[in-house]
This record gives sequence, C-alpha cells and structure tokens, in this order.
Amino acid sequence: MRCLLICAASCAWLTSCGQQTPKTTIVIHSDTAVVVNSFDSTKIAGFFQHYPLLKANETEVMDFYRQRAFAYAWFDGGSLIEQASNLTSRILNFKSDGLSKATPYQPALDSLINQAEPNTKSHQPDIQMELMLTAQYFNFSKAVYEGIDVSASKASGWLLPRKKVAYSEYLDSLLKAPGKQLSEKEPVYRQYELLRTFLRKYSQLQAKDKWLPIVTTRKWALGDTASIFKLIRARLCKLDDFVGDTLSNAYDAQLQNGIKVFQDRHGLTVNGFLNKETVAELNIPLQRWITQILVNMERSRWLPVNLNADYVAVNIPEFKMHVYHADRLLWSCSVVVGKTEHPTTAFYGEIQYVVFSPYWNVPPGILKNEVLPGIKRNKSYLQDHNMEIIGRQNGLPVVRQKPGDDNSLGLVKFLFPNSYNIYLHDTPSKSLFGETSRAFSHGCIRIAEPAKFAAFLLKENANWDDTKISQSMHAGKERYVTLTKKVPVFIAYFTAFADRAGHLNFRKDIYNLDQRLADMLLLGTDVN
Repeated sequence: MRCLLICAASCAWLTSCGQQTPKTTIVIHSDTAVVVNSFDSTKIAGFFQHYPLLKANETEVMDFYRQRAFAYAWFDGGSLIEQASNLTSRILNFKSDGLSKATPYQPALDSLINQAEPNTKSHQPDIQMELMLTAQYFNFSKAVYEGIDVSASKASGWLLPRKKVAYSEYLDSLLKAPGKQLSEKEPVYRQYELLRTFLRKYSQLQAKDKWLPIVTTRKWALGDTASIFKLIRARLCKLDDFVGDTLSNAYDAQLQNGIKVFQDRHGLTVNGFLNKETVAELNIPLQRWITQILVNMERSRWLPVNLNADYVAVNIPEFKMHVYHADRLLWSCSVVVGKTEHPTTAFYGEIQYVVFSPYWNVPPGILKNEVLPGIKRNKSYLQDHNMEIIGRQNGLPVVRQKPGDDNSLGLVKFLFPNSYNIYLHDTPSKSLFGETSRAFSHGCIRIAEPAKFAAFLLKENANWDDTKISQSMHAGKERYVTLTKKVPVFIAYFTAFADRAGHLNFRKDIYNLDQRLADMLLLGTDVN
C-alpha cells in the first residue's frame, strides 16, 4: 500500500493564508487518512457566526484552544470520548441543575451528538461537534458554577464576595480523567450536589403523588388510633422520616419517632406531638419545597468551593454557628440573630480580635429609642443598667455600658471589622437559646458557647488556656487580644441545606429573601 508523509509544518501556503499551522504530522494512505489532531483556528470564528447566541463565549473558547495548540479536545482517534456524552446529557437535562432556561442550540447539540458515530472511512473528527461541545461547556458551566449576576445576588440580600471559577482549568481536568462525570469534583460548594440530589427526589415525588391535605384539629395522645395516622405514616415514609408499617392507624412510638425526625429537619420543636405547627409543615406543597431547594442551590453557587484552613459559618435561618477546619466540621452551637426589623446582614469578614470583659457602646438607634426614654422615666436608669455617659456627639450623649455579668455583650465579644457594625458576642440572656426561633437581636450575633469559641480562636496564641480565658471573661476590665491568624467568618442565609448526616433540612425564610431570588431565577424578574 502506497503512503505519503506530509509534515504540516512545511505547508507554507497554510501560514501564508493566515491560518494556524497544524502541529502534528498527517499520514495519508491511498484509501484512508489517519486522524488530524489539530484544526484550523479560523474555524472558531466561522462557528460563532453560525451560532451567534454562543458568541459571548468566543474569547474563552479561543483561549482554551490556543493553550492546547488548537488540538481537538473531545475526540480520540476520530471518536468522541466518554466525557462528551456525559456533558451533553447534563446539558440536555438542564432542569436537574435547577436551571429554568435551557442553553441555546440544544436541538443542534442533540443532533450533532447523535450523528457523531465515527466515520469508518475517514475517521476524522467533526469540527462542528468539537466547537459546539466546548462552547456549550462554557455557557452551561457559568450558569451552574457561577449563577446569576453579582448585582442580582446583592439585590437578594447576599453581600458575601462571589467566588471566581477557572473554567478552562476544570475543563482540562475533566478531559484528562476518563469516565469522569461532570459532577465529580466540580468547582462548586458541596451543598450544591447534595441539593441537586434532593431536587430530583422531590420533583419525582411531585410528579406521581397527589399530596392530599392532612386535616386534623384535635389533640392526639400516644396510643390513639385514627385513619389520619395512615396518611401521616405514608407521607413521612415518602420523605424518608419514617420506616415501618404505613398501613397502621395507630399513633405509636414508632410514628412518634418519625414525627420527631421530621420536626428536627424542619427546625421545629422536637417533641413527637402532632401539633398545629407540625401539621402545617406536613401540608406544605411540594412545589414550595422544590422552590426552596432551587433558591439555595443558587446560593451554593456563590460560595468558595473549599477552604484549607479554620473558618466559621453562621447560617442565619438555622440559628446556628458552625466551626470548621479544612471543611471538616469541628462543632456547632446555637446563635441568636437579628429581628425582622433589625436583620443580620449576610456578608464575609475575618475575625481579628477577641475582647474580654467588653464595654458596650450603645448604638444611636438604641440610644434614641430605649436609653433616652428610659432616662426620662427613671433618673437612676444609667446606674441601674451599669451605664455611663462619656461625652457628646451630634447633639446626643455618648453612652456605654460597663463590663460585667449584666453587660449586653456578655463577658466576651469577637470582632471582625465591617461596615455593618455586626460582630459575635456572649449574652447574659441565656434563656433565649432554648427557643426554637431565635431572631431577637438588633443585628449582632449572640453565641451560646463563647468560652469554647474563644479557646478555638486563641489556640494559636501562646498561654491562652481555659483558666486564663475564664479569668479574663470575669476580670471586669476590658482587654483586647489580637489573633495570631485572622479567621474567616461567613454569615450566610440558607433555608434549605443537607446536614452532615445527609438529611435535607428546611428552615423558615425569616427575612423573606427567598421569594425575590426565586422570581429572578424562575421568572427572570429585574433586580430593581
């Protein structure tokens, strides 16, 4: 069989036409041709002229291929690699990622992938298929890993910095791992994939279940029997809260335990009683839960993928603070957050100082609305509240509360400089941590275990043991301690999340932030 060797680099006429010179040697036989590994760079501009709705990704596509000397990415020996079908499947099933709008040219992508059987005669890659996959990857991955515009997330009350994704690097990683699914080690916070799994489950449940209302007004006692319990058992079973006999009409210990699991996942008082609040939660339409999942999948897109250091996360609707090391949960504790009229801001900071036996500098709002009226009613108000006037500013007295057990900040506070005047602190009002819903503050965050938190933050600072921390908290004299290393703190807002046991949790939207974000995602409403 005759064959002819052609060195691509010697084809001067290609260069003279302004085209990218192929980097590989092509072996042409009399009846077949071995695959060309790179392509003419001018094909990219032609592709985007034909598919203008993908043109926003042209620069990234060009940069991606320039880095790989315009070598094909999705073909091996003239055949599409497995990752091509994985990506196409994910794109064509866009609703499984909580996306309400399909990427453009899905029919074209579907048609190309179905026609991509290797040509047994030429074995040549399809340049249209190649560029369609890459352009669709950039388009789809931005929607999945980055989400809506920053201005929209800010309008929804999210003031934490948004993460940046190296899309080309992830694509390279995806292409180099045979059989790798797009969801494996994708550049998105781990909650995203967990919520995506529950989105699929709840969507399937909605498609096949009538979700009949549970109607009951009487108080039930353990041991009672009624037909309503059969419906409750079936519902809890579908939600993975109950395992047992779903045909029984008894309110027994097994059902009571299932109710407790449901109550715990929904942030209700965990008592196993079929009370009004629990029945109302059981009757929430599946679509509302699905919308909550979609909204919180979007919020998950905005967070860093992972951190390899200590950090703290406060989830406002959960009323919890979580302490991590390198994404490993160390411990959690209850918190009190801002009232609806004084909401705690969702933002990022870095804890820099621990302040023992702190003064409380009364904010102007509290001064006008509470302290000054108190002084008018009672001349000994300041003395009774361990307060003092230390000056005047803007025509008002400057008031602070002295250190002590009754100080509004408790015995220690934790500062991370920010423009929202929000910080973490102890509190003398310990009873509030026993409440199920804990939105009582003026915006700052009260924590249930301040001494333990101080020990965590000061572990890098020499000589700060539990004894010294306790003595400093009760010293009655303010003391600032600068941390050896700043600790990141994320104050976030998640009304749906998977816990460490893999259970889906829902919480009430205490600041009414979900609906606006849902409208932006599902209806495309303007941020203004």
